[in-house]
Amino acid sequence: PDRSKKQQQQATTMPKTSAYTASIFAACSVGTVLLCANFAGRQDQMVASPVMARRGVSNPMLRAMQRPINARRASMMRMQAAPEALLFDCDGVLVDTEKDGHRVAFNRAFKEKGLDLEWGVERYGKLLEVGGGKERMTAHFNEMGWPAGWPEDADGRAAKVKEIHLLKTDIFSEMIKKGELALRPGVQRLVDEAVQKGIQVACCSTSNEKSVAAVIDLMPDELSSKFSIFAGDMVDKKKPDPAVYLLASEKLGIAPSKCAVIEDSHIGNKAGKSAGMTVVVTKSGYTGGEDFTGADQIVDELGDAGNMVTIDSIAGLMP
Repeated sequence: PDRSKKQQQQATTMPKTSAYTASIFAACSVGTVLLCANFAGRQDQMVASPVMARRGVSNPMLRAMQRPINARRASMMRMQAAPEALLFDCDGVLVDTEKDGHRVAFNRAFKEKGLDLEWGVERYGKLLEVGGGKERMTAHFNEMGWPAGWPEDADGRAAKVKEIHLLKTDIFSEMIKKGELALRPGVQRLVDEAVQKGIQVACCSTSNEKSVAAVIDLMPDELSSKFSIFAGDMVDKKKPDPAVYLLASEKLGIAPSKCAVIEDSHIGNKAGKSAGMTVVVTKSGYTGGEDFTGADQIVDELGDAGNMVTIDSIAGLMP
């Protein structure tokens, strides 16, 4: 009788033990499948869904377990999408040139040419809404009146504007050579990082090519020599038209989606985005309050310490 009673107890206990062991095995099987799929960096865990269904794992549970894996996979893909070209605007990006550089040079040129004209800080800030130095002078004279004694025809006026602009460019270049203006924080560091990683660098500006070259020459030769320049009248339409960025993309042989733009103004941001490129805005003295809708990132400066803009951080913004 005692033996019979013991056999009955074993008979009732064994199913419970077997069920417990089976549940542990199922949990381990699910965990192993997910771990392997996660390690491989693929969505192969989907293959295990019939097994999971038989083990009582519901579809919502499966989707919940997939989310962290998919998020990490997406993050890894973003990290791999480094730009193939880094395209800098010049004025306000490489050097905060506008207020204490170009404006001063314009005023000196006006004085040398005998014009009773001086652009104040506020007036010049308004004129910056127009891309290009010659275009700014033309916009000012159209609004305020043309100087006495100048030609009445459009071609004659354009020739006078060009004459003053050439003088202004020479004055500005001399200011750069004398060290009156310096590179903004983080510019040389980011250019150096790009060059070290084999990323092409270029400057795309509405300014005269000579002025742009003078600014780029503030960098060491091993960096300045790597720059391609797309500036001035290389394109018919100035920013916010995307022409200069599309020209750079074509000449460098790099698709717009693989290019990252560093800009400081709303017209530059619009030009870069219209070209189909990733845009980082680094606000400058004149542009802090502008509307940068559509920009992929907006910062006060590229930075040399702390929360810096780097190639990796730009890669995280790329499509």
